[in-house]
Amino acid sequence: MVTRIAVVGLGKMGLSHLSIARAIDGVDVVGLCDSASYLRSVIGKYTGTETFGDYSKMLDRQAPDGVIVATPTRLHAPMVREALERGIAVFCEKPFCLTAAQSTEMVALAEAHGLVTQVGYHNRFVGTFAEVKRLLDLRAIGDVTHGLAEAYGPVVLKHQHGTWRSSKNEGGGALYDYAAHPLNLINWYLGRPDGVGGTVLHSVFSDETDDEVSSTMLFPDRATVQLSVNWSDESVRKMTTRISLWGTSGRITADRQEIRVYLRGGAELPEGYVRGWNVRDTTELTPPVQFYLRGEEYSAQLEQFAANVEVGRLGGTNDMASALVTDQCIELLMEDNRRAGFFGLTDSPMPLEPKARRSWYRPGRSHGRGENG
Repeated sequence: MVTRIAVVGLGKMGLSHLSIARAIDGVDVVGLCDSASYLRSVIGKYTGTETFGDYSKMLDRQAPDGVIVATPTRLHAPMVREALERGIAVFCEKPFCLTAAQSTEMVALAEAHGLVTQVGYHNRFVGTFAEVKRLLDLRAIGDVTHGLAEAYGPVVLKHQHGTWRSSKNEGGGALYDYAAHPLNLINWYLGRPDGVGGTVLHSVFSDETDDEVSSTMLFPDRATVQLSVNWSDESVRKMTTRISLWGTSGRITADRQEIRVYLRGGAELPEGYVRGWNVRDTTELTPPVQFYLRGEEYSAQLEQFAANVEVGRLGGTNDMASALVTDQCIELLMEDNRRAGFFGLTDSPMPLEPKARRSWYRPGRSHGRGENG
């Protein structure tokens, strides 16, 4: 059986997805859509795939089994909605939507139609980050008490205008485009936070959006996780995501390259681990893929999507329901920042009073001054 896939949005991620999808066994890329006519002509010429400037016409004419949405974030909700209403499975690039309300609508629509969905949080397919999940499920470090979720990169290094990343209503800034990655991993590991506090969205170079994000998240079991994100960091060559977790029986630190695990005496040892320090490289933890481009994780996520579409298998490693949790988490951070009155882009940002600094924002609850979590 051949799975027919279409791609909308032929920027960096769209072209990556196109290259990978064309190499997956049993997948036929039947349509490409982008607003740039020159790009359509070049890609169409060298791939032999029919191109379209109109998304609806592509879906009408090609009737794909699944569509990959790799457009700027503000277009995700309407394009995902149209595909789902037509009974088409959807792979959507991250962040999912610009509001949790839109994400909730998409999840409900997909569930009503019984459709396969996936969101491009590729870090869940990185061997080291997947190993963190496995070890936590085994309770290798006991109860998690504290964590640090980081992401740094050289994206915005000077004042710039005119790009979708620099527009508040297009991409959402570093919070949506960068912080979403470590947040999604923390949601995978610990679930949805019960409250957030001390959230600062700071502009370094951007006029409309945040370039730095910091916050503290409180989870139902009283674990706390600090979030530290900066996409104006010239000291790193490319995006670097790192998760550190401390528990009652040890600690874990993982990034794209390796996972470092310290297991205390008395902890139940997972197979292949010893007491004290353990270091495992991503190469020994990452399964092979059919086609390598940028990293195995990018291919692995599309291979899973295609396989799920072929047999109608719902759920998966990063479906829309799991991405919704991350969008809800982002909105918790935004609301905490708003009520605190400290945002690098406001006309007159005010520092927090000491008592206000100790409060937690918890949705659906009263938040008087000095309330403690």
